[in-house]
Amino acid sequence: MAQQLQNITVQAPGFAGINSQDSPVSIDQSFAATASNCIIDEHGRIGARKGYTEVSTHASTATLLGSSRGIEAVHESLDRSGDKVVFSAGNLKIFSGTTQLTDLTTPISYTPTANNWKIVDFNNHTYFFQRGHEPLLYTDESGSGVLEAMSDHSHSTGTAPQGNEVLAAFGKLWVADVTGNKHTVYWSDTLNGHAWSGGASGSLDLTLVFPDGNDEIVALSAFNNFLVIFCKRSIIIYSGAESPANMVLHDTVEGVGCIARDSVQHTGTDIIFLSEDGVRSFGRTIQEKSMPMRDISNNVRTELTTLVRSQFNPIKSIYSADEAFYLLSLQDSQTVYCFDMRSSLPDGANRVTTWAGVNPRSLALLQDGSIYFGREDGIFKYGGYQDNGSSYLMTYYSNPMNFGNSTNLKFLKKFNITVIGNVASNTTLAWGYDYDSGFTKKAFSTELANTPISEFNIGQFGDNTTTLIAPSSTGTYLGAFSSAPTTSEVNALYYNTTESKLYYWSGSAWVEEDTVDTAYVASKFTTGIDIQRPSVNTSGSGTVVTIGIESTINGAPYSIQQIDVHALLGRLI
Repeated sequence: MAQQLQNITVQAPGFAGINSQDSPVSIDQSFAATASNCIIDEHGRIGARKGYTEVSTHASTATLLGSSRGIEAVHESLDRSGDKVVFSAGNLKIFSGTTQLTDLTTPISYTPTANNWKIVDFNNHTYFFQRGHEPLLYTDESGSGVLEAMSDHSHSTGTAPQGNEVLAAFGKLWVADVTGNKHTVYWSDTLNGHAWSGGASGSLDLTLVFPDGNDEIVALSAFNNFLVIFCKRSIIIYSGAESPANMVLHDTVEGVGCIARDSVQHTGTDIIFLSEDGVRSFGRTIQEKSMPMRDISNNVRTELTTLVRSQFNPIKSIYSADEAFYLLSLQDSQTVYCFDMRSSLPDGANRVTTWAGVNPRSLALLQDGSIYFGREDGIFKYGGYQDNGSSYLMTYYSNPMNFGNSTNLKFLKKFNITVIGNVASNTTLAWGYDYDSGFTKKAFSTELANTPISEFNIGQFGDNTTTLIAPSSTGTYLGAFSSAPTTSEVNALYYNTTESKLYYWSGSAWVEEDTVDTAYVASKFTTGIDIQRPSVNTSGSGTVVTIGIESTINGAPYSIQQIDVHALLGRLI
């Protein structure tokens, strides 16, 4: 007797991110086995990451970088007057600028041997620290910036520690991780980052407070008015850092530490860092005076820690409130882990995806929220949906699913897929049975399968205001058209998608707005998000099913909303 065709719905596939830790037999179908070049979008769907575009001038940058590993440090400096300067380092040089990198000639007889600088701003100066190097100091008080060794600065006193870690907080510079001395924290005089003797300068030996008797300082942070000292196998917290001579040991965390200086990121309400057993979130409970920590990488812990142990080059990270993610870049593995920071899963972990093809050597968050990547060939900005003019592949694969019935054969007949955006993408559906690594793949075109439908049935213009472009005294936004609307729509604007021009209604006719930067308007304009619902006929049978979607991202966002599986349930196995 023929079995009835059943519909099995996978809502928001992979919205819980990758889970490579639990057994795939019983894992929730909301987890993904693979989510490459993905993020969790603002609606909780697996979607494509953004791409990157080169900011620096390629030819001149290539000459400056030569055959080096590229830009290994990036930092934006902001002085009291509001002037911004982007500093970067590569090929044993320090540069300023973005489009055109300017080689800041290092002091005479000063020869860097590495590019792993920690760069901080403090009291209208920019400081560069790196293990085994005398610190550098950049000042621009005269209008012509000068980079000099700390000892050459006219107001310098004492000998600055050649530490690998520096923190600007509590009115001082704090330095640690000095070659041959990884157990002492040094601090400068108050509001004077180049004064290392006299005044309020000093140091603190942690030998007697290490929980395990011996440890090494890796990173420093300020959190809720506490000085947090991250060691490899412990965390030490001091209160009263505003007056270091009177600091008091507040708490210690034993058995958990930080193994990568640049993995430490302050989110405003928490600190994220990389420990020996994964990425952790460090939160303080004031009432209990305890330090509970979440393992936010719990669902990928084994895979992540295995890759971390194989790293030779520095591990880098960044936190972006705008993008709501924490990125951890493992350069030697050419893998970036992207942790969604909007909310955590019931087990305390955060949803995680991976990126391929980006491989930043350094990461920086600018004052305006932009994200810069230092790569082997220059400085790049995160944004758009191409990798410097080229397409890239987004890949999602589910864990093996039995659809709540582990004993019956499943005969797949058809997939109905709901995807958002990227109408003209080349997309492939893949499916396989019974843990076999071989997959049947079938390409489908969302553009031909359905008529695009706007997600909200409206277009959007930037943030839905016209004040960004100040077009005229008339108007509210109307929409996007390939030719002028047939009705006047008094006091309206429209963007001509064919001519790439903006028009406004003068009261009697549509008039081209000549004063508007049409390139800017075009970059801000979108005609809505297209919902596509293609159907794909499938074949084969098995007790468990794995589903995958591979989409070429080339200029438009893309998210997976839902997968409906039409299947016959066969005999018991």
